[in-house]
Amino acid sequence: MDFHQAGLVVVDFVRTHQSWAVPIVFVLAFGESLAFVSLLLPATVALIGIGGLIGASGISFVPIFVAAGIGAALGDWLSYWIGERFKEPIGHVWPLSKYPGLIPRGHAFVERFGFYAIFLGRFFGPLRAIVPLVAGILTMPFWLFQIANVTSAFLWSGVVLGAGWYGFRLLVL
Repeated sequence: MDFHQAGLVVVDFVRTHQSWAVPIVFVLAFGESLAFVSLLLPATVALIGIGGLIGASGISFVPIFVAAGIGAALGDWLSYWIGERFKEPIGHVWPLSKYPGLIPRGHAFVERFGFYAIFLGRFFGPLRAIVPLVAGILTMPFWLFQIANVTSAFLWSGVVLGAGWYGFRLLVL
């Protein structure tokens, strides 16, 4: 089986099991945005790949985009809540304790950029989950955090899934 045939098998599998796309993408985006999980299991590459599979299979982009946006927003909200609830000692809990520089870097980032740190952090690897945690530790006003959180979650969802979708379209043309 050559590469093209293998690709067709995967695309056919995705079409056949498209009902799983929304819950899988929700869980991946939620985990990618959750302080502890994202350090252990980064999912951005998988979400870009899923965007490509959406483009290849012709299944609807919108429900998957919405699932990723909601998953990412809820993951950040939970990270914020954990930070607000447990404050600085949360940095001593595994897996954060394995990366002692993350909380101070996140703290400096939030102090420097404030509200905009939520937007910017969404697009930068380990900061994605640390920034909401630190925003909670610093007790950033809840609604200010949520406005930045939800807006950036859907923007991130579109960028990540759209990169895969658009990348696939470029390959096909």
